[in-house]
Amino acid sequence: MQMRGNILLLITAFIWGTAFVAQQVGMDELGPFTYAAARFFLGTIFLWGLWLMDGKKRNSRKERGLHHSGWKLGLGSGLLLFIASSMQQVALQYTTVGKTSFITALYIVLVPLGAALFRLGKVYAVNWLGAVLAVSGLYLLTIQGSLALNLGDILVALSALGWTAQILFIDRFAPHVDVLELSLSQTICCFVASLAAALGTEDISLAPILHSWFPIAYAGVLSTGVAFTLQIVGQKYAAPSEAAVIMSFEAVFGALASYIILGEQMTFAQLSGCLLMFAGVIVSQLRTIMKKNPTPQAQ
Repeated sequence: MQMRGNILLLITAFIWGTAFVAQQVGMDELGPFTYAAARFFLGTIFLWGLWLMDGKKRNSRKERGLHHSGWKLGLGSGLLLFIASSMQQVALQYTTVGKTSFITALYIVLVPLGAALFRLGKVYAVNWLGAVLAVSGLYLLTIQGSLALNLGDILVALSALGWTAQILFIDRFAPHVDVLELSLSQTICCFVASLAAALGTEDISLAPILHSWFPIAYAGVLSTGVAFTLQIVGQKYAAPSEAAVIMSFEAVFGALASYIILGEQMTFAQLSGCLLMFAGVIVSQLRTIMKKNPTPQAQ
């Protein structure tokens, strides 16, 4: 089951990584909150359809006393998700994409720290080694220019705390509630909050939204509707420290998608970063692999 969770999280990372391309294209004509409101609206519609389709199974679970609602917990997760994603998006107006990617990756280190602090699980040496390799890979893959901090860098650092809190929140409560309800609830929360922010700070026009329908749909249905649901399901079976490293692999997929779709070139250092991140994922799994494949004892 743990391997299943890891695979689902890797798929999540792939969707999130490729969604960076859609986000870059979609933001050409839209403000950050307008784009977010549009994508979370589509995500809500998609998840609402899945929730309706799950009605019979959900009623059966209720009759057997096996159903535990995720609506209320989704509001807490949604608030954390809105804060983290909004600060990250606004920060891009003041800092570079490379520095944003690297600073956001702080959650790889912060998640095992938080897990240990709140006693959500033990942290082993391989988890720390995997995190160090992954962060080192992210540095080679994404960092550009000076490391001097500005307002955008500070906002991204704060968003890393938000991503950490959201991952730990999901890890703590996802195993105990209805996954679809939790995912739908957090998506609705993000849509409402993003729309309120857009109405208060941006000029909203229908024409650019319709013109950007494809990147909005990709991010709304796949990144918001599918990926965040897979994250919740995957974290039911994966340890939080391992989940953080696997989900950070979105940076590799994002770089590959940029190369294939947008024609952006990757340097030798960036390719080395991809290899380091892959090594970080493998190292973080060593303890699990060794437990499943113990060394045969001599007879």
